[in-house]
Amino acid sequence: MSISEYYTPTHVLFGQDAETKVAEELEALKVKKVLVHFGGKSAVRSGLIKKITDLLDAKGIKYELLGGVKPNPRIELAREALELCRRKNIDFVLAVGGGSVIDSAKAICYGIYNGGDPWDFYSGARVPKGSAGLGVVLTLAAAGSEMSDSSVLTNEELGLKRGCNTNYCRAKFALMNPELTYTLPPYQISCGTVDIAMHTIERFFHAGKGIGITDALAGSLIRTVFEKGASCLENPLDYEAHASLMWASSLSHNGLMALGNDTKGDWACHQLEHELSGMFDIAHGAGLAIVFPAWARFVSKEKPARFAELGKAVFGIDGETESACDKTIGKFQELFRSLDMPLSLKEAGIEPSEEQIKELAKKCSFFSTRKIGNFRVLDEKDMETIYRMML
Repeated sequence: MSISEYYTPTHVLFGQDAETKVAEELEALKVKKVLVHFGGKSAVRSGLIKKITDLLDAKGIKYELLGGVKPNPRIELAREALELCRRKNIDFVLAVGGGSVIDSAKAICYGIYNGGDPWDFYSGARVPKGSAGLGVVLTLAAAGSEMSDSSVLTNEELGLKRGCNTNYCRAKFALMNPELTYTLPPYQISCGTVDIAMHTIERFFHAGKGIGITDALAGSLIRTVFEKGASCLENPLDYEAHASLMWASSLSHNGLMALGNDTKGDWACHQLEHELSGMFDIAHGAGLAIVFPAWARFVSKEKPARFAELGKAVFGIDGETESACDKTIGKFQELFRSLDMPLSLKEAGIEPSEEQIKELAKKCSFFSTRKIGNFRVLDEKDMETIYRMML
């Protein structure tokens, strides 16, 4: 067995009114000036931004505001924010939102500390040597970026979506009030549910040996995520369901679900989906609902046993390995359908040409310079095949 790592430096405050502790957290860190970074008008309309700025004003903490983060966050806004931070001598970024806002904030933090263009860290041109401080007021259970080492940005000019993973970008604190997720649209809750589950599923399909306790935790988390996601949709004011889903988003992506495994997981589904959302701007969770069944049917032909193990852990499926494997993949498709997620590109309104399929695979392979996946390694031709299976 290889050595695995679990590192969680984020101070989490979880529960009703957790966001009211924001000024205290910033004071404890001796922050000089804060960029309050957020998404669209809902954060302002709900009164959350004013609530936060009132708390900062009461403590005399200086700040600047910058909203406008979109799903599949853009490097252009991160660059704009970075220029603001340099002009105003900002040393800390407070992300008020979900994964897109947090990922944008992480890029800004990299830029503040390292200088230059933050896209360098996502293109692989440079490796970060540190990061400015990051805090989070979470308003969406999905990406898990509030406790993860990862962030993903889209470069619209290049048509690329790329990630950067380092422990430097882990948030100093995450304030998590489940009530802030009550007013989310059903589609966002559904996408978030799939995203959370997939972060654990990706880690379940590691290469090599693992340990039983991590498999058991994974099965329980995935099962609970789908149960609580459905409950949130049925009753938008169900505090326990929203709380369970919010905490699951962190547990699924903070490294816990890979502890004891020989590798950190497969991650081919995420890599394949990044190109879909980079080219067609599909929501990440919806894209993963399309990618996973296609990937699973492609790779399970050679390795059905691990899918059968997943089916037993999540659904209690027993029986002959190949049959259990097929039932497991089908069961996940049923769950995605129950959340009104698309199961094919056509259902998502995407009908790529043959040239676009080749382009997706070319970009996913970093222009024929890499393979993806650990559970089963995929080359560029494999990627093309899987994209066609999504049609």
